[in-house]
This record gives sequence, structure tokens and C-alpha cells, in this order.
Amino acid sequence: MVQKQQAAAGPDTEPKKRRRVGFSPADTGVEANECIKIYLVSSKEEVDSPDISSVKPVDLNDFIDGDGKIYGYQGLKINVWINSISLHSYADITYQSTTNGDKGITDLKSALQNIFAETIVDDKEEFLQTFSTQRDFIRNMVSDGEVMHSGATDGSNNNAEMVSSDLQVIRMQIGSPNAGLLYSRLVPLVLLFVDGSNPIDVTDPDWHLYLLIQKKEDKDDPLYQIVGFTAIYKFFRYPDRLRMRLSQILVLPSFQGKGLGTYLMEVVNNVAVAENVYDLTVEEPSEKFQHIRTCLDLNRLRNFDPIKPAIDSAVQTLTKGKLSKKAQIPRFTPPLTAIEKVRESLKINKKQFLNCWEILIYLALGPIDKYMEDYTSVITNHVRSDILGKDIETPKKQVVDVPSEHEPEASFVVFKSLNGEEANTNVQVDENKPDQEQQLKQLVEERIREIKLVAEKVSMGCPKAKI
Repeated sequence: MVQKQQAAAGPDTEPKKRRRVGFSPADTGVEANECIKIYLVSSKEEVDSPDISSVKPVDLNDFIDGDGKIYGYQGLKINVWINSISLHSYADITYQSTTNGDKGITDLKSALQNIFAETIVDDKEEFLQTFSTQRDFIRNMVSDGEVMHSGATDGSNNNAEMVSSDLQVIRMQIGSPNAGLLYSRLVPLVLLFVDGSNPIDVTDPDWHLYLLIQKKEDKDDPLYQIVGFTAIYKFFRYPDRLRMRLSQILVLPSFQGKGLGTYLMEVVNNVAVAENVYDLTVEEPSEKFQHIRTCLDLNRLRNFDPIKPAIDSAVQTLTKGKLSKKAQIPRFTPPLTAIEKVRESLKINKKQFLNCWEILIYLALGPIDKYMEDYTSVITNHVRSDILGKDIETPKKQVVDVPSEHEPEASFVVFKSLNGEEANTNVQVDENKPDQEQQLKQLVEERIREIKLVAEKVSMGCPKAKI
């Protein structure tokens, strides 16, 4: 596992020199990101192969105690090989020398176990044997799982660049022995490739794994390989419904960009509808995942007839002209009936529907350049409301201190201000107004760029993105 590189001795031996007293240079350490490379391999022939490229994980410095640096080694290189069949790993560590300076020598084994835990194998030969001895690990683990879908999906996107007949989505309930063991081996992948994620509680039966499995025919028995997965939590909503919350989702790096994340999400959406949960939510979605999710939901919403009259009405109002010149701009939010129909039929929650609503209006406007000024005014209004945390057009309660000889600290009046105008309170909302307006402008520009990008992708079909 650890190899120390020996320097070759020269042909001529120099005469002994008197030892000089001096100070060794300070050990500045090396960042984990600079010396650790991660490789995903599916056969022992791929280990050490120059044809295999490393995959980019999240910030590895976060897993090193202290400042994220490794101390005490010169010329340190760590190549970590992950067996994508059995999910075992092996770290090939080489360095030129060690120096026990003021920061000491980092315990590399302990540092790597922070990520890989019990999946890491010390002996290379033992690791290579896992490709054969653990060949059926995935197949055995998912044998008691529930097959939620096989082959192509019936959704709007079937562009997965793999033979769809080879794909299965299998659901396993956390709490069962197989699911717990399987997830424990998936944890290093979660830590490495799902930014900011933490392992789920393997003792809580309300967690479910949705495993995207590739079944490859072989001369002996089929080979089962995990190409992606998502962890979903089911929790109770009063009085008698369940909600689904997607917490983690990952397509393994070597399978990304092939439409498999979209495939997995389509299956999850179908399950939410079939099991009639209250809605499907996502916990802190990444930008890339949110992009895929929005494209998928937009395709579903564009084919959902009950909301088309509401979209037509919003577009008709917006195209009447020069909203940007008005003192008050309508909010252009969907009616409550549309929000409820979307949630009940498609299981899209309100926040996600409002996000999609802006893009639905954009897609329905034509030619868009003619109405872009007014549309931008609507988006500006939405962004400003999101920042303030409430609708800026509705009357707001204001609390104003008033002088009084009787309990002066508790003397105040409450009233509603009209048109969303703030009263002259102690809150200095205009102190940095130019900066606030500039920040608002930047946020609006970012949102418009996002809307245009998603609208373009939806017009062309769902994207193949990395998640």
C-alpha cells in the first residue's frame, strides 16, 4: 500500500564532509486535492492502466483534519482505485521521503479511512481478487429489492445512451440487512461525488434506496453494476398522506452525460404519482440537478391541459403592453387552483411549480424580443419579492414606536401600509439603496440567463447533464 521511492546512488562516492548545523525549511504541506487522484474501474485489467482517466471528486481537503493539508511527506502521490463492481477501494501511496517537522507526519491511513472506512483494502493483490470473488455482490444485495421499472421509461425523455433493456430501477428499504450493507459501501461515493452530503441513517426504515442497475449479459451469469442511485425519505403529512423527499442522487462519473440521471428521475416521478404521495420535494438541490429536474417538470407541465388556460391568461395580460411603465406590476403567479392541480396530479410541489411557471410564460411568448422588457419587469418583481420574503404588493403590518410616559419601552402602534410601502420605522432600508439595486439587477440578469438556457434545452429536448 505504501511505497517509499529510493534515490539511486551515484557511481562515485563523494568524500565525507563535515556536518553543518542548519535549519530545515518549514513544512508547508501539500493539499489533498493536489496529491490524491480517484479512479473508478470495473476490472482488474483497468487498475494502473494509462488508458483510465481519473475522476474529479468534491473538495478532498475537507476530509483532512486541520487545514486540509498533508504534512511530513516529499513527493507524495496517492492513487485510489475504486472497484465499481464490489465498491471496494485500494490506495496506492508513494513518496520520496518523510520529515517529522513542526506539523508532524499525517497519518495517511486514518485520513483515507475518513472517506473510505471499511471499504478500503490494504493489500493490492487482495483488492484485485475482489473483481472475481465479489463479482455477484450487487446481484446478491438487490435480490430482495422491489423492481420499480425495467427498460425504457414512458416519459418525455428516452435519450439514455445505453441499451434501455439493460436498465432496472430497484427499490430497497433501509433497515433491511442487505440495504444497510449496500449503502455502507456507497457512502464513499456519496462523500466523494455529492457535494455537501452526509450519510443517511441506516437504522431508519423510512429511507429508501432507488438503485439504477445495469444488467450486462456475460458468458456465465449476468453482471449487475450500479450506475446510479438516489436516497428518498418518506415522511407523514397530516392527516393521512405521505411526502417524498429526495435527499441524495448520483450517477457514477463514468456513466454521466448519458441521460441516466434523467432516466432515474422519470422513474421516481412515476412512483410518486403511482403511489399517490402528497408531493415530491428535493433537499438542497445542486444547480446541475435542479437544471435536469426543471427540464423534466417543464415537459410534464407543457402536456398538462388543466393549466393551459392559466398560462394563456397570463400571456394575454403580459402582451397588452408596457407593464414596465406601470407603478405596480402584477405578480403573474399561477392561480391556487392550478397549483393544487399540479401538486395533486404531477406531485410537483408549489415552490418548484412557481419556478417552472416563469419559464412556461417565457416559452409561450412570441416573438419573445417584443415582450422582453415587460417580461424582465415581471422577473424583477419576483426576485425582489423573494429577497424580501413576502409579496411586495400586499399591505404589510408596520410597527412604529410612539412616545409615551406610561411604559415607554412597550409603547407602539401597528397599522397596515398601502401598496407595500414601508413606513418610516427604525429599519434603514434605503441606507445602501444603490448597492441594493445593483445586486437586484445582477440577480435578475442571472435568473433571465437561467430561464433562457432551460427554455432552449426544453425546446430541444431534455439535457444530458452530470449529477
